[in-house]
Amino acid sequence: MPATAAKVLIADDHPHGVELLEAYLSSTSYDLRSAINGDDALKAIQDWKPDVVLLDVMMPRLSGFEVCKRVRLDPAVRTTGIIMVTALDQPADVERAVDSGTDDFLTKPINQAELLLRIEALLKSRGTADDLPRALAYIHAVEETAA
Repeated sequence: MPATAAKVLIADDHPHGVELLEAYLSSTSYDLRSAINGDDALKAIQDWKPDVVLLDVMMPRLSGFEVCKRVRLDPAVRTTGIIMVTALDQPADVERAVDSGTDDFLTKPINQAELLLRIEALLKSRGTADDLPRALAYIHAVEETAA
């Protein structure tokens, strides 16, 4: 059975930002959707359950920081991979992003190769994390039968 394409949500209030990221990802097999503000991003994350979110920080209604915090508090989507994509570049901004629960942080202008590598790394680490409970259950079952 073929693997399903990873779902990537692009959340940016500037159409040009969405178009640029879509162009950067056009050579991939990712299933892409977009959101134009923080509220729409949060709703799309809860409804569509993307594998990765490319999340702009400075958006109307809810900032990327607030969206990230809310995602991390929601058990249904808390493991969603989040890469903050922003023009903010101060160490305090990165610290605030990490404190809000982001997995990664990219400063605009974005380099296409770096973006693709970061998404792939996040997808791989997410897949490993998803496999961990099954592996632990298997080990536990083996130990039980050996005892």
